[in-house]
Amino acid sequence: MMHRTVVYIHGKGGAAQEAEHYKPLFPGCSVVGFDYKAATPWEAKKEFSVYFDRLYAQNGDVILIANSIGAYFSMCALGDRPIKKALFISPVVDMEALIGNMMAQSHITEDELREKGEVITDTGETLSWEYLQYVKDNPIDWRIPTSILSAENDCVTSLDSMRAFSARIGADLTVMKNGEHWFHTKEQMAYLDAWIVTAL
Repeated sequence: MMHRTVVYIHGKGGAAQEAEHYKPLFPGCSVVGFDYKAATPWEAKKEFSVYFDRLYAQNGDVILIANSIGAYFSMCALGDRPIKKALFISPVVDMEALIGNMMAQSHITEDELREKGEVITDTGETLSWEYLQYVKDNPIDWRIPTSILSAENDCVTSLDSMRAFSARIGADLTVMKNGEHWFHTKEQMAYLDAWIVTAL
């Protein structure tokens, strides 16, 4: 029987140690958290590729679990890698729209962002012209079998965007009623665990 490795990729503010939660769901598999440093999609493309190439050289099947922006970075970096299955939790699937929303909330135009290069918003987020241009110039091309768990009340990605993206890549989409972008309560984590079991 081929050995199977499950790689967990956390979202913003998360940690590789969160992978511990998933170990009981994958008996007989190695479950590891990827402690990446990348803060941009171009950094992720390099760092994720090196990590996964090394992983493939040492292991058999790889299953990917990725959360929020960790899923976005994964899609930017790993679309051509032989991943057996991807499980995305509240993935960022339309980064251009997300940046546009942040710009609108901060009353910043594209011209202003281009002129300044970077703008720090009132919430402490940094908007970057280079980042926005990279997102526009590098649309996601993701062909790996994927299941997506989203939340009815996701404040980062709209349900319409999630449905459109899921349809475009042929992914299964499950939406938790009254759920939030960050799955963290006891009820939400129980829902997430049950979803993983059925999604595999």
